[in-house]
Parts: sequence; C-alpha cells; structure tokens
Amino acid sequence: MAWIYLLIAAVFETAWTYSVKYLNFGNFKQLSWVNFYKVDVGLFIMAPLIGYIIFGVANVYFFSLAIKQLSTATAFAVWTAATLALLKLTEVIWLNQAISWREVFFMMLIMVGILGLKYYSVAPR
Repeated sequence: MAWIYLLIAAVFETAWTYSVKYLNFGNFKQLSWVNFYKVDVGLFIMAPLIGYIIFGVANVYFFSLAIKQLSTATAFAVWTAATLALLKLTEVIWLNQAISWREVFFMMLIMVGILGLKYYSVAPR
C-alpha cells in the first residue's frame, strides 16, 4: 500500500508544481470584494493559490503515509523520480511540448532505478 501512497503523492506533487508555475502574486492586486468570486477575474487568480494549498497538503499527507512503511531514502528517491516522469508526461500530453530520445532514455534509467529500489530495498521493521 505504501507504493500506492507514494504514487498518489507524486501525482499531487505534479499538480502542486503546476500550481506554483501558474501562481502570479501580481494579479492579486486586481482582486476586490466585488470581483473575487467572478469566473473571469477571481477564478483565474485564486485557482492556482487554492491548488497550491490543497495539492501541497495532500502531497505531504500521502508522502507521510508512504514513509511510515518504507525507508525514507527509498521513498524520497521513488517519489522524486515518479514526479519527474509525471511532469514530463504532463508537458508532452497537455502542453504539447516535444520530447527527445535522450529524455526517454534517461527517464528509462530513472524507472530502472525505481524498480531496483522497489524490489531490492528492505522495509524497516
């Protein structure tokens, strides 16, 4: 179950990263009591901040569940690599960015490392 928690944490970390990317504190000057609830103004300004908070808390929660059952170093390595792979996958699928064979090769190396950590690590007792 810890590996599932780790994957869920990586998904939330990916969403959190894009929340940070689209968060623009300069836009908060446009908010007032009159327009913060309007879709065309307030939603586009507040959504990244709300995502930042929700995805960040969910990420920490699921990662904490995972490290209770796995060694911390293994969990951190797998979580980081899975997040990296999900970030690149998101860029390719939704943001239409190109991917090179070199990137695929090095991501496969990361996946080999993840599998090695998963199958050859010793869980704490």
